[in-house]
Amino acid sequence: MSAPAQGPLGYVGWTTALGIKDEAPDFTAVLSTVPAAVSAVFTRSRFAGPSILLSRDSAAKGTARGIAVISRNANVATGAEGLANAREVRELVADRAGVAAEEVLIASTGVIGRQYPMDRVRAGLAEAPQPMGPADFPAAAAAIMTTDTVAKHVSLRCGAATVVGIAKGVGMIEPNMATLLTFFFTDAELEQPTLDRIFRRVVDRTFNALSIDTDTSTSDTAAIFANGQAGPVDEREFEEVLYTAALTLVRAVASDGEGASKLIEVRVLGARDDAQAKRVAKTIVNSPLVKTAVHGADPNWGRVAMAVGKCEDELDIDPAEVVIRFGDVETYPAASTDEVLAAASEHLRGAEVVITVELGIADGAFTVYGCDLTDGYIRINADYTT
Repeated sequence: MSAPAQGPLGYVGWTTALGIKDEAPDFTAVLSTVPAAVSAVFTRSRFAGPSILLSRDSAAKGTARGIAVISRNANVATGAEGLANAREVRELVADRAGVAAEEVLIASTGVIGRQYPMDRVRAGLAEAPQPMGPADFPAAAAAIMTTDTVAKHVSLRCGAATVVGIAKGVGMIEPNMATLLTFFFTDAELEQPTLDRIFRRVVDRTFNALSIDTDTSTSDTAAIFANGQAGPVDEREFEEVLYTAALTLVRAVASDGEGASKLIEVRVLGARDDAQAKRVAKTIVNSPLVKTAVHGADPNWGRVAMAVGKCEDELDIDPAEVVIRFGDVETYPAASTDEVLAAASEHLRGAEVVITVELGIADGAFTVYGCDLTDGYIRINADYTT
């Protein structure tokens, strides 16, 4: 599963600056030259934007060509005009690519409540080349960024096929479906029901295991396109490769969380079932007190115990059976000696922090990913629209 020199077969694309906010690239389209099987999951937010509404309908058909993305403007809470604008953007992209508009998913991310500057959008999209050249996936990853500090891109082999993934997101991340914006493109040949089943399993273990700040975006979209140009692949191997690609992006998003200085990985073991383990792990990784303790390298395991205790409906959690570790250092129920706390603090000073909680109930397990909470997060979001 090493990174290949080129992307998957049969994808074209175009990236440009439409002038949504500044001169940086803020638009990308990646499209298959042939119809591709598609699977997608979207935010459940009641304020979901027009892009979500249009893309849900397109993805439900089971085949599509690809995705068009505008960044730095969410086009959310923009009413009938916003919906009409999203339709027009999709139609303009489809026209330049020579495909049906319904074959193109659309995504948008950025400030909520602002209409697209359609004069600039129309002028920019009119410059799209015909035909489009080979897709430049690293450029696409950079174009979908908003407050991200680094582009997020991964490319892996699966037999004769290639799996490429891109993602953006550093804030407003507590998924209630998938998360943020993330797209995968492959030339593997898979039946759509199989692709859908694999993708949803992978999403549940990766993107649904990610949280930055407990806030679900109005624009969350995750999709995968498989055009079959490289032929069939082993389904089990494909799922393993897709999982590795998705987890790579998840860890990159968590590490790049707004203002973050550390990746937090919370492992909950010995739960009644995996669902309980996930609930407990999410409670820990989302705790502001845990996140700030990690930021300060403070080995205050009591904050982790507090977070577990917040799961008040989990009546089978017995504090006498719980074990808490920072890295390999057991802090509870071990005696909190100076040596133990010093070793735990040393682990917390690293760039990646692992917190493990064993519940001692059964064999349920789940791992979630997040980041520390810093004054940088406050500054970024206090000044976001100004």
